[in-house]
Amino acid sequence: MFLNSILVAVTDLTARLLGSASFRRHFHLLLSALVLFGPALSLWASQYSIFAKKSHFLYRMFLRSGWGWTCVFSGSFVFLLSFSVRHSLTLSLRHLSRLAVAGGLWVGFKRLLTLLGDATGSCYEPLSAPLEGQLSQAAAEPGQPLLLLREGETKASCLGMGMLWRGYEVSEDTFLLCLCCLLLAEETAVFGPYLALGGPSGAPLRLLFLFCVFLLGLWVFLLLCLLAYFPQFPTQLLGGALGCLSWRGLYQGWYRMGPSWYCPGRPGVGLLTKQCRKNGGKMDGHIGANEVEPN
Repeated sequence: MFLNSILVAVTDLTARLLGSASFRRHFHLLLSALVLFGPALSLWASQYSIFAKKSHFLYRMFLRSGWGWTCVFSGSFVFLLSFSVRHSLTLSLRHLSRLAVAGGLWVGFKRLLTLLGDATGSCYEPLSAPLEGQLSQAAAEPGQPLLLLREGETKASCLGMGMLWRGYEVSEDTFLLCLCCLLLAEETAVFGPYLALGGPSGAPLRLLFLFCVFLLGLWVFLLLCLLAYFPQFPTQLLGGALGCLSWRGLYQGWYRMGPSWYCPGRPGVGLLTKQCRKNGGKMDGHIGANEVEPN
């Protein structure tokens, strides 16, 4: 009973914070400011820190599979939340389709960025000794490594052979982290109004909510580490802008059109009303778009 009381108190407080109008209106601005000014933290970040190595456990365990972690926890929370209210598999799948759309967008942009990077970049092989006929050029530029252009190589093959890749890039890590942060903020923000309207909330649902909140905090922390210890301006700025634009197009654009055969609708739509009443664990009514959206 004591642990359950702590769980209820923590989830209620956190859900109230994430569901507040101030948080939902300004979180994307906070994230944008972090991406814009975060690289300035490299002036104070120590290169001897454990987070200054890409081989750190957090980078290897979470960053490389960030979309998978986001789908597992947010998908479980969305499914359990919707199914515990209406007991409708169709409604639950409709809410889950938002994650499928975001996943398709992430895969599509990732492949597009790879194609653009291969088209605009070039592969260079550093040479330890100057080639014949290039001695004069090497002598004219002391201290500059001699590079041999390798044509027909992609970025993946170039880096795989230990050579240098030069070109215009967009940070996929920053794009993914920004998109995951904004997605988790949108999907978990409905839990506050849901609890306020008396929705059924057992321990599994509350634990999944806290896991999503923890994952949101972890993504923000990893984004801060990337900006501070591995600053890449403007590639990270472009990645963050692409992530914010993707969120804007989905949650602030397409999903506002309401649930239909071509639109899954916003989080929380179709679950509760203010006149809901408990009836054997089921809830009558639904949350309208205006009841969930604070702005």
